[in-house]
Amino acid sequence: MVEIENKALLHSIISLIEETRESAIRSVDFHKVQLNWHIGKFIFEDEQKGKERAEYGKYLIKYLSKNLEPLYGTSYTVRQLERFRQFYRTFPIASALRTQLNWTQYKLLISLENDDKRDFYLSESIKNHWTSRQLERQINSGLYERLLLSNDKESVLAVARGERLPSEAKEIIKDPINLEFLGLKRESAYYEKDLETAIITHLQEFLLELGNGFSFVARQKRIHIEGDDFFVDLVLYNRLLQCFVIVEIKTQKLTHQDIGQLQMYVNYYDRIEKLPHENKSIGILLCADKNDGVVKFTLPENEKNIIASQYKIYLPTEEQLLNAIALELKNRKDG
Repeated sequence: MVEIENKALLHSIISLIEETRESAIRSVDFHKVQLNWHIGKFIFEDEQKGKERAEYGKYLIKYLSKNLEPLYGTSYTVRQLERFRQFYRTFPIASALRTQLNWTQYKLLISLENDDKRDFYLSESIKNHWTSRQLERQINSGLYERLLLSNDKESVLAVARGERLPSEAKEIIKDPINLEFLGLKRESAYYEKDLETAIITHLQEFLLELGNGFSFVARQKRIHIEGDDFFVDLVLYNRLLQCFVIVEIKTQKLTHQDIGQLQMYVNYYDRIEKLPHENKSIGILLCADKNDGVVKFTLPENEKNIIASQYKIYLPTEEQLLNAIALELKNRKDG
């Protein structure tokens, strides 16, 4: 009994130490953010004191760097001082700086020229406790643009800011889904089991890529229906939508039979597993290729809980995403 109590005390102390360390690190990071902001403010305000010479700003930063770098190191190079100035110009109100974000994250944010995009990533970073690396990956994978492919801008921003909860699967599930973190070669063919195994190995990254609020429930979940056994590739749960999420993996082009199979799994979970307070289950067909027309005419009209999402094992370029958005907007207008 004494040993159990001692272990409980030990765990409590360890938790306190870890929380204090984390808090101290965040505090140091935020002091650095504030310091860089104030330096940027000094530089910007000095430039505005009636200095009409276009070259003055460049001269000033070079002068400061020449004198600061020998004293304080590479944190005060010309490029860094230019970043500090840009930081202040992008976030001109000190009280609006968020303690949850470090300088590396702010550097990523100030590199974004679009205000809505920057606002989206800032909100998502705070809400999901993204690390600097996770934020960089989401920016590079075009998360904002991919969500815009199936949603309007106001809806995407409102969900990101926490002004409203998502009400439909398409508001948080992207198409395409990028699986570049699996490290698979783009020219190779894969069996569904290989892809599934790779996803389980990188489960944290996969759940992050899927969207907000996902948690893992089961892999190859056995369903027994009147003497026949079926196996669901992945079963997840989404706490925001409060529903089960059934994921089927198809490494070939999607067929109407695949859609019918997933619909059966979703129906099973709705009728057998779902609790009264939970919402209808969602089905995601994660496929290598698809025909949107086949998906549309296989499913009932206005079906919102079955989604076919094409996966990519490499990151698209920003140009590809913007072209896809332009085409989607044109199709909506024509439709």
